[in-house]
Amino acid sequence: MLLITGLPLLLLCLSCHGLAPKVLIITMFEPEANVWFNIEEFNVLAQNITVPGLSPLYRDVHCTDPADVCLVTTGQAEINAASTISALIYSGRFNLTSTYFLVAGVAGVNPKVATIAAVTFARYAVQVGLQYEFDAREIPTQFPTGYFPQGSTAPGQLPGSWDGTEVFEVNDALRQLAFRYASTAMLNDTADARRARAPYSNLTEFAPGATSPCVVLCDTATSDTFWSGNLLGEAFENTTRVFTNGAGEYCTTQQEDNATLNALMRGALFGIVDFSRVILMRSASDFDRPFSGQSGLANLLGPTPGFEPSLVNLYRAGVKVVEAIVDEWDSKFAEGVKPTNYIGDVFGSLGGEPDFGPTAL
Repeated sequence: MLLITGLPLLLLCLSCHGLAPKVLIITMFEPEANVWFNIEEFNVLAQNITVPGLSPLYRDVHCTDPADVCLVTTGQAEINAASTISALIYSGRFNLTSTYFLVAGVAGVNPKVATIAAVTFARYAVQVGLQYEFDAREIPTQFPTGYFPQGSTAPGQLPGSWDGTEVFEVNDALRQLAFRYASTAMLNDTADARRARAPYSNLTEFAPGATSPCVVLCDTATSDTFWSGNLLGEAFENTTRVFTNGAGEYCTTQQEDNATLNALMRGALFGIVDFSRVILMRSASDFDRPFSGQSGLANLLGPTPGFEPSLVNLYRAGVKVVEAIVDEWDSKFAEGVKPTNYIGDVFGSLGGEPDFGPTAL
């Protein structure tokens, strides 16, 4: 009984004390974090706050002074991301009720949509790994892939049962703003990256993979498995379409976003986070499938010339977004950017009617 009656007081404490950053940059591992250190725009190493429950590899949240901008590194994959973000938002050391969350990480990229070193902003994050799976050597003859949704009987169907983390939709009006700011950045490119793109021009459907890097609006897929190949790529393209009722366009693959979003949404349910202030930014470090004539193994284990420019572009595009939020705080961002679309999970946990999932059919 004491725990129940004390809950409002606990939530009040969480939302009223501690540093109140305007922007929290969420990175997943050291190279993504390092691009934000020792930059000319702001010093995110001015304050270093140790938070219990963060990754043992990344124990501190780094902040400017004053703490307009902070940065946390979750550790890679879904468990690390969910654990770190949960520990952070419930730590009581930050007031995150008005904070914008910029997920800023590298990802694999679908050459049908974009190319290495491109920067992408997603509306949908789809947990493509949360499915039934057959070993590739035992796929039923009528199945195009070994993956199919839980509670279903074949690929191409909606899940028969939902856990709630399969799809998240974020604020598209905010995404469009972030896209516009990021599009003013001069993106980095290298001769090695250009050479790596060139073979993708041999197939018409891969033509976007052979172009120069730019800023793109497209969606992201989450899976703990770091995979490679045409068949898996096509399977997860289809999963993204099906799970979002045809609205999502899969272009990047990463290991954390649905976990991060689930932790943030749970915080939003108790008023300590505003889920309408989440931005999903991923730069493309490698292709998710080989070019014509290349093996999946060579694509996965071969050189990754897109990695370095993708890191540079996380900073170059991302800093435009961060600076805009901080500089235009009083005139635009303090009050929030009102969503024009549904935001949240398949259950409608934050209110509203999902435009994906079984109720949207």
